Amino acid sequence: MKITVGGETKEVKDGITISELIQEENVETPEYVSVSVNESFAQKTDYDTTRLKDGDVVEFLYFMGGGR
Repeated sequence: MKITVGGETKEVKDGITISELIQEENVETPEYVSVSVNESFAQKTDYDTTRLKDGDVVEFLYFMGGGR
């Protein structure tokens, strides 16, 4: 099936979970990444059970602290 990850169309196995995709994409510091699927944030507790579907759009987001 095809999904879009970070703006790039990729072929992945059917029914891949968010956790599997994080591993497959070699996401750095996965404990600090947030994932949006079709512009909705997924709960970290659901990464192992949320299966992606053909055509889904996935973004990996890192929130940085900062300021003065």
